[in-house]
Amino acid sequence: MLTADYDRLGLRPGDRLLDLGCGFGRHAFEALRRGAHVVACDLGLDELQQVRATVAAMWEADEIDHSVVLETANGDATRLPFADGSFDRVIASEVMEHIDDDDAAMAELTRVLRPGGTIAITVPAALPERICWKLSSDYHAPAVVGGHVRIYGRHDLRHRMTAAGLDVYGDHRSHALHSPYWWLRCAIGPDRPIEDHRLVRLYHRFLTWDIVEAPRLTRILDRLLNPVLGKSLVVYGTKPAHTPDVAPDRVAHTPAHTPTHAPTHAPTHTPSSTKERTHVVA
Repeated sequence: MLTADYDRLGLRPGDRLLDLGCGFGRHAFEALRRGAHVVACDLGLDELQQVRATVAAMWEADEIDHSVVLETANGDATRLPFADGSFDRVIASEVMEHIDDDDAAMAELTRVLRPGGTIAITVPAALPERICWKLSSDYHAPAVVGGHVRIYGRHDLRHRMTAAGLDVYGDHRSHALHSPYWWLRCAIGPDRPIEDHRLVRLYHRFLTWDIVEAPRLTRILDRLLNPVLGKSLVVYGTKPAHTPDVAPDRVAHTPAHTPTHAPTHAPTHTPSSTKERTHVVA
């Protein structure tokens, strides 16, 4: 299930893509399938290990070309361990709402994107998110450590991207059918196991079926409902050839690093693989 639209992002084979807050790799996997070289970056080491293992299996199954490169990085979004202009494309999916200093993170995303490169930032859309917050304080911070710390409106996110030096060129909503599921989860308690409540359990099974089968009827229904109920807001921007200087205190501490392209043979899933390096920011 993808939130960002790769066609609108302009992803091409051979592009260098940063998947910030990659989680278990859904956007990274599709980018690799499309022939991009990917750096999957996350604070969770377990998630990065799972991404490496899954990509190794994808190579073994010939799902992706052996010439593409995957690297993983364990890093902080406000102190990215990459050199200026390292990436052609950047995806930050469902990340910004977790970061206290989102201005610093936005500045870093702009810094590591090359001039002319494109970025997709996705966040929970305002209306579905406000309902979740109203239904349960256990859904967001401070009750949840590392949880959502803010709600973004469409104009707010676009303004923040523009202030960071990006030219915004489009937006849309995604995953309308997922909003009622999260309202149900919040209503009964988001920490309760899915199997504890019959309605939540059935809705979860429906969403799993929908993701796997992607029937035409639910795809049409999702598109019709997205403008109002879409769970995620996606905003696209590009970095112009000449961008305003970022305040020195935002980047002075940032170590320079350029992802290394490794040999074209398929990697193993161990962290010592020549294609897979984990960079830890102190």
